[in-house]
Amino acid sequence: MAPPPSQVVSPFVSLILRVVTLICLLVSLILLITANGTASLPDYGHEKVKFKDVQAFKYMCAAIVIGIVYTLLQTTFTVIQISSGSRFGGETFVYVDFYGDKIISYILITGAAASFGVTQDMKDLVDLLGITGFANTVNAAAALCTLGFLFTAILSVFSSMALPKKA
Repeated sequence: MAPPPSQVVSPFVSLILRVVTLICLLVSLILLITANGTASLPDYGHEKVKFKDVQAFKYMCAAIVIGIVYTLLQTTFTVIQISSGSRFGGETFVYVDFYGDKIISYILITGAAASFGVTQDMKDLVDLLGITGFANTVNAAAALCTLGFLFTAILSVFSSMALPKKA
C-alpha cells in the first residue's frame, strides 16, 4: 500500500491560484458577452455583430462557463480544506483534482485557440466591415481565457505532486 501523499503545495497557494483563475475567467466572460460591433455592408446597410454569430466564440463562451463552474467548485473544496484542515472527500479526491485540472485546462486552451484562430482568419474581413473594436474585445477575452488555462495548468502540476507515489 502506498504511503499517504505529502502536502507539497500549501492549500493557500492553490486557493490564490483558483481565485485568480476565477477572476480571469469572469472578466473574460464579461468581455465576450458584451462584445458587439456594427458591420457596415456597402449594399446591405448596417448589421449588428455579436459573439453569438461565430461558432468559435460560442465554443469559447461554453469553455469559459465550464471553467468557471469547475473553478468555483474547486475553490469551495479548497476553502473547506483550509478551514477544516482535511481534504474534502479524503485522499481519493486527489485524483479528481489532478484529472479535473487537466481536462479543464485543455478545454480552456482549445476555446481560446479557436477564438484566436477565427479572428486571425477574419482579419481582412474585420477591417473591411469596420468591426475592429469587436475583434479586439474578443481577442482580449481569449487572452484572459489563456491566462485561466495557464493558472489551471499550474494547478494541475501542483495536484500531480499530491498523487500517491507508487513503489
